[in-house]
Amino acid sequence: MFQIEEELKKLPAKPGVYLMHDKKDEIIYVGKAISLKNRVRQYFQKSRRVTPKIQRMIDRIAWFEYIVTDSELEALVLECNLIKEYSPRYNTMLKDGKSYPYVKATIQEAYPRLLFARQMKRDGNKYFGPFTSGKAIRDTIELVNQLFHLRNCNRVLPRDIGKERPCLYHQIGQCPAPCQGYISREDYEANFTRALKFLQGDTREVLGDLEEKMKEASLEMKFEEAASYRDLIRSVQAVTERQKITSEDQEDRDLVAMATSGDDAVVQVFFVRSGKIIGRDHYFLSGVEGEENAKILSDFLKQMYAGTPYIPKEIFLEEEVEDSQTILEWLSQKRGSKVYFRIPKRGQKEKLLELAKRNAVMVMMKDKNKLKEERAKTIGAMEEIQDLLQMPDIRRVESYDISNINGFETVGSMVVFEDGKPKKSDYRKFRIRTVTGPDDYGAMEEMLTRRFEHSKREGLSEFDAFAILPDILFMDGGKGQIHVAQKVLEELGLDIPVCGMVKDDHHRTRGLFVDEVEIPIDTHGQAFRLITRIQDETHRFAIEYHKQIRRKTQVHSVLDDIPLIGPSRRKALMRAFDSLEAIGQASLEDLLKLPEMNEKAAQSVLDFFAEKKDDKNGKS
Repeated sequence: MFQIEEELKKLPAKPGVYLMHDKKDEIIYVGKAISLKNRVRQYFQKSRRVTPKIQRMIDRIAWFEYIVTDSELEALVLECNLIKEYSPRYNTMLKDGKSYPYVKATIQEAYPRLLFARQMKRDGNKYFGPFTSGKAIRDTIELVNQLFHLRNCNRVLPRDIGKERPCLYHQIGQCPAPCQGYISREDYEANFTRALKFLQGDTREVLGDLEEKMKEASLEMKFEEAASYRDLIRSVQAVTERQKITSEDQEDRDLVAMATSGDDAVVQVFFVRSGKIIGRDHYFLSGVEGEENAKILSDFLKQMYAGTPYIPKEIFLEEEVEDSQTILEWLSQKRGSKVYFRIPKRGQKEKLLELAKRNAVMVMMKDKNKLKEERAKTIGAMEEIQDLLQMPDIRRVESYDISNINGFETVGSMVVFEDGKPKKSDYRKFRIRTVTGPDDYGAMEEMLTRRFEHSKREGLSEFDAFAILPDILFMDGGKGQIHVAQKVLEELGLDIPVCGMVKDDHHRTRGLFVDEVEIPIDTHGQAFRLITRIQDETHRFAIEYHKQIRRKTQVHSVLDDIPLIGPSRRKALMRAFDSLEAIGQASLEDLLKLPEMNEKAAQSVLDFFAEKKDDKNGKS
């Protein structure tokens, strides 16, 4: 038995990370501390004033654990990793799992290329970005390849020079075909160096060259060629206009501003690279109610920069953040050089930060109703269900259904909703093994037994969907299904409430059935809509799995009857032909095109379907 008062006395006065657990062993909060002894004890001091959110968290703590680190910096890194891994419900959480793409210059290659890259890696190549738009990157790569005549193929050069004929890009004059040796390595590298200068913002030389070529083509009466140069000039100017100059110092920096409303926050970030704005984006955060701005910004910075490989030299903020020195030390280590927080008070940088702030407020105002509606549909609906059932702390719901046709290939589905949202990574399918015929009760008993016996296994990974027990079971059926579930749970020694979703004569949800009592539901409320979504999703998942099994079984059962056709040849036939009819109509030549088939096996297939056809004609 975990005695909180006794365990508090054992806490060390060392830096580390603490994890708060509820009675179901769910991690509900992760925090870091310079001194674990002082920080964790503060939560349980009755005289300490805390926000309502933190008080709700404290009321749910059943036990805690901690990990000692050598420094506060190590504790910060570990805290970031654990928050990302467990997504504790009482931590301020960044809702957007965004990653930003880059332009990758493969300078390690003999004939380098420009590629689209999702991540920046330490591979010796050069990266430009990050950019907020994948389309903008692809457009830029296409333009630069066209301007500087760079290759965009995957051939390994110089190994593959002369092995294949040049591609279409060479024929239309966009690629000098280094794959054929039509351009020297030195001349190609000169083109590539100019392309890199262009990507770094030096467009004057490129525009000058294009304008000169356009004039020459016009004088020589080559109007189509002049028009193509004109279009290229416009493309370069469009790229240049998108990169608005914000400063003369050519530094990389992010500008971060925030707006809050209730339990939600929006953080607006402007990305400035080499003194130019290359894009902006906004992030939604939840669970901020009662938190100081310094704490919200601190949590945001840790979560955002934990997920991006590029750290700018400067980060402009509206105010100081909590743990600023530790965060800066961590960011500097990630970047490999010093990172600075700046709080501008005047001038152009302050105006740009004010612009970011106005954008954050605008996004918050625009999306406030959407966020409110989303919360009402999910967490609000769950709270309504809690009130209906008079059961507090319902977070994870599991719902089950059985699908078969006259007992043929019976399957079951397990659907999971957490905080009112489907958690599809935890959905599971069951192929019923021990029940034959149309016995839904027996099938349900087998499925639930397998599911909950699995959860009692030792050494189960915390990422296994069966490792987490639900707060309640929703059964898509009447009293019989409920009693089956209760019987299974009782035999396994599990205390989990079971609730039936009752339907009317028109197959529409009308109420919940719990403890032998039907509870009516307001059909205009969010609880009704959520229960309907759970029902529909459970039914859909079971039906889709049954259709999938039925299709496979029907094809397999027929092909398995053909002499000389084993698993390998059966799979080959299914890959090569769309249906059984197509296999039956195939010729000997068609079948022999498959590497897995020989003449005897192919003839066996022909004979089998010819016999089937004769039998059918005889019956008719």
